[in-house]
Amino acid sequence: MATFLSLYSGSSGNCALIGENGRWLCVDMGKNCKATLAALYSVGLAAADLDGILVTHEHSDHVSGLKVFLKHYPVPVYGSAGTLEALEMYDLVPPGAQLCPLTTEAETVGAFEVRSFHTSHDSADCRGYRICTPAGHTAALATDLGTVTQEVRAGLGGADLAVLEANYDPVRLKTGPYPAYLKARIASPRGHLANGDTGAALTGLLGDGCERFALCHLSKENNTPELALTAVTRAFLDAGARLGRDGLVQVLSRSAVTPAIEF
Repeated sequence: MATFLSLYSGSSGNCALIGENGRWLCVDMGKNCKATLAALYSVGLAAADLDGILVTHEHSDHVSGLKVFLKHYPVPVYGSAGTLEALEMYDLVPPGAQLCPLTTEAETVGAFEVRSFHTSHDSADCRGYRICTPAGHTAALATDLGTVTQEVRAGLGGADLAVLEANYDPVRLKTGPYPAYLKARIASPRGHLANGDTGAALTGLLGDGCERFALCHLSKENNTPELALTAVTRAFLDAGARLGRDGLVQVLSRSAVTPAIEF
């Protein structure tokens, strides 16, 4: 079996791990190096266990720990050409960091096969990732996207584990403290996914053979795990499916390590 670990997931920082047989890939590093190392150590892992770091995009809640981490642990960094250019342009990685551009074709990253796919977000070139382990288990992750395109659906479809953001509840966003421009950005097609959109996407993925799901990148201000799960449950029921019988859904913790998900 392969393992998915979320070290932290939310608007204040995101970092996930996919591993098998002692080798791991990291996806994003959105908290400082000290916090990330502490989370790694808490699950018995160290920087030496990482074959690479996949970066979805250059926003701070996905890369703020990267520069200091790479100064001490020169792990290869993978991402779209646009994202890697942005990392250098904004001084988010140290000089000499090993930056490896990925296309949308399947490519070898350490012990894993990785395929990236475009996601709709207001960054240089945001990507989701589909990761296949040496034993053939597949995890697919899409975070920070305002709409689920056919490309995203294909990237997640048929995965043993599909990880998709459930960023906000529309009522909480509308009535919350954010300024109007930020509310509009979040709700735009290049912003984030509302819980209902996530639920609709997951029910579609049930038809593609997915049975195990995780909800990532919940907003602290505009969402709760209960609201996200309620929306997904409603979407499942509307589609004639049921949580537990047709699909398992887990919400990733915003600030702590989520128990390991085997897939």
